[in-house]
Amino acid sequence: MQRLLIAIGVVILLVGLAWPWISRLGLGRLPGDINIERDGWSFHFPLMTGVIVSLVVTLLLWLFRK
Repeated sequence: MQRLLIAIGVVILLVGLAWPWISRLGLGRLPGDINIERDGWSFHFPLMTGVIVSLVVTLLLWLFRK
């Protein structure tokens, strides 16, 4: 459990440090992401971004288990 928490902390730290470059990838603005804007409110559901992030994480976990 301790190693898992340390690994999660390191991943969060690395993502935070790399955020200026990650934000240039356009995640959250992909075709398939739902964005509704009306008077006084807006709704954003990053559907395709979630699918892509899930696929990448699944692939990485699969590679690390081998």
